[in-house]
Amino acid sequence: MAIAPDEQELLELEAASATALLDRDDTEAADESLWQQDRATAMSDAQQLSERQKRFAAGPNYPVVFWLVLLHAGALAAPFFFSWEAFAVCIALYWLTGSVGVCLGFHRLLTHGAFKVHQPMRWLLAFIGGLSGEGSALEWVSNHRKHHAHSDHDGDPHSPHDGGLWSHMWWLGWTICGKEYETHVNRWAPDLAKDRVMRWIGYMFLPSHIASGLVLLAVGQLMGGPYMAASMLVWGLFVRLIIVLHVTWFVNSWSHMWGYRTYETADDSRNNWLVAILAFGEGWHNNHHAYPRMAAQGHKWWELDMTYSVIRLMKWTGLAWDVVDYKKIGDRNK
Repeated sequence: MAIAPDEQELLELEAASATALLDRDDTEAADESLWQQDRATAMSDAQQLSERQKRFAAGPNYPVVFWLVLLHAGALAAPFFFSWEAFAVCIALYWLTGSVGVCLGFHRLLTHGAFKVHQPMRWLLAFIGGLSGEGSALEWVSNHRKHHAHSDHDGDPHSPHDGGLWSHMWWLGWTICGKEYETHVNRWAPDLAKDRVMRWIGYMFLPSHIASGLVLLAVGQLMGGPYMAASMLVWGLFVRLIIVLHVTWFVNSWSHMWGYRTYETADDSRNNWLVAILAFGEGWHNNHHAYPRMAAQGHKWWELDMTYSVIRLMKWTGLAWDVVDYKKIGDRNK
C-alpha cells in the first residue's frame, strides 16, 4: 500500500488521538481518524477477490451508464454551437468545479483532511464538487479512500492492473448501489455518512445539474437569443463536464501508468506533468501517494500546483487553517 514511513507514523499518532477522542464522546473527529487507521491495515486473504470481479458480479449500474452516455452525446454538438463567450464560461466552470470542487474540496479536504474549514464551507465545497458530474461527495470520498488503502492491489476500484480503460472510466459502469453502497460509504466515509447536509447535497446531484443547465440557457438567451442559449448549455454544461471528468480520470489511469517516481511507494503511482497541468496539480501523483495528507502535491519548485495556491490564499484570508504542509511528524510545528 502506498503509505510512506512518515505517513504511517502520522496515521498511528492520529489513531491514538482517536482513542482519546472516543473517551470524550467526540465522535466526529474520532471517525475521521479511525478510517485513516483502518486504511493502513493490510487486507486479509478473504479480501483478495479483485474489485473488478466484484463489480462485474453485481451487474452494470444503468443510471450511471446513461448519465455518462448522455454527457458525451451532448458534447458532440459542440462544433455546431461554438461561441467565445460560451468557451470562456466553459473554462471558468472547468476551474471552479474541477480545481476548487474536486481537487480542493472532494480530494484534499474531504478525503484526506489536508486542511480545515468551517462547516458551511465544507458543504459549499461539496456542492461545487458535485457540479463536476462525478457523483456525490460521499461516493467520491469513499472510492478514493478505498483506492488509497488498496492502491494497485486487489480491492482497488480503478487500478490499471485491471486494464487502462477500466482504470480510466470503465469501472464507473459497475458502481455499487443499494445496501452494498450504504455499507461502502459507512465503511470508508463514516464522517460524511452521518452528515445529513452532505447526504442532502448528494440527493441534489441531478437536480443541481438540471438547474445549472437552465441557468446557462437563460443567461445565453439574454445575451444573444436561442443560438447563444444553446451555446451556453452545450459548452458550459456538456463540454465542461466531459473535460472535468476525463481530466480526473487521467489521474486514475495515466498517473498510474506513465511518468517519473520521486518516492518508492508500494503502488505504481507516477508524477505526470501533463496530468498535473490539466488537473491543477493532481498529476504529481507519486508525491501524493507517498504523503497523502500533504496539502501541497508539487514537492519540487517546478512542480506547479494551482490547487495548493488556492489553499494558501484561503489560509491567508482565514478561510482555512491547520494546513498540512509537512512530510515528517517532527516538522509539524516548525
